[in-house]
Amino acid sequence: MDLFLQQLINGLNVGSIYALIAIGYTMVYGIIKLINFAHGEIMMFGAYFAFIFATSFGMPIWAVILVPMIIMALAGVAVEFIAYRPLRDAPRLSALITAIGVSLFLQNLALLIFKADPKVMPKLFPETIINLGGVEISSTTLVTIGLSLFFMVLLDLYIRKTKQGRAVRAVSEDKDAAILMGINVDRTISLTFAMGSALGALGGILYSVAYVQVFPTMGVMPGLKAFIAAVLGGIGIIPGAMLGGFIIGMVETMTKAYLSTTWADAIVYIILILVLLFKPTGILGKNTREKV
Repeated sequence: MDLFLQQLINGLNVGSIYALIAIGYTMVYGIIKLINFAHGEIMMFGAYFAFIFATSFGMPIWAVILVPMIIMALAGVAVEFIAYRPLRDAPRLSALITAIGVSLFLQNLALLIFKADPKVMPKLFPETIINLGGVEISSTTLVTIGLSLFFMVLLDLYIRKTKQGRAVRAVSEDKDAAILMGINVDRTISLTFAMGSALGALGGILYSVAYVQVFPTMGVMPGLKAFIAAVLGGIGIIPGAMLGGFIIGMVETMTKAYLSTTWADAIVYIILILVLLFKPTGILGKNTREKV
């Protein structure tokens, strides 16, 4: 039982990071029906900026977290404006190929700037171990889960309670009707990219703290798993991305603990195949008819 509870905590830790990254995928898909494969690289650059601010500038912890989030929010807006906005009315395949191209460009840009050797992320949070009935929980794990839940709840409140949040939902539901209602669609889409990129950067920072290293391709695997989490929960649905992230984190952790570490990634991909076969809309998604 102690082992199970320990792995449960570890699963929550990893799942909260996947959930943060998955939200970026699902927000962008929900509003412009684009799978932004460059989102993993946004996460990676967020981790690099946090590393630089923590090691070279000696910034306080709050600045090491918030400043990269702001920078990557602006970067997300720039990527949308330069790469995706000109293709908004183009076939979806063109936008998808562009997203893959942006991903490769950002990876190679990081390789050019930071070189291939991994950087060791310093401990951002004071490390203490809390023992609860034989279950050990580190302070870093608690901070990771706490920060993730805080920003998820903050985003959910923003989307549901604010005027701009309602505009995001309106554009996601029906862009043409939103235009008729006087909503600035371009600004709303840019805001969506900014919020998704900021949360992706936070996910990258927490991921690099958990796994210690920062390197140019670090966003590939967590990015893919976050995408699977978004599909599992229901792509385009924010609560679904959160749910999917926690489920994927739990599955991966339990697989490593009770089966084999070599099977962890395979089982995650098997989940994606099963979801696409039996419930392609995801756990919280609903089947909708589309007129041809």
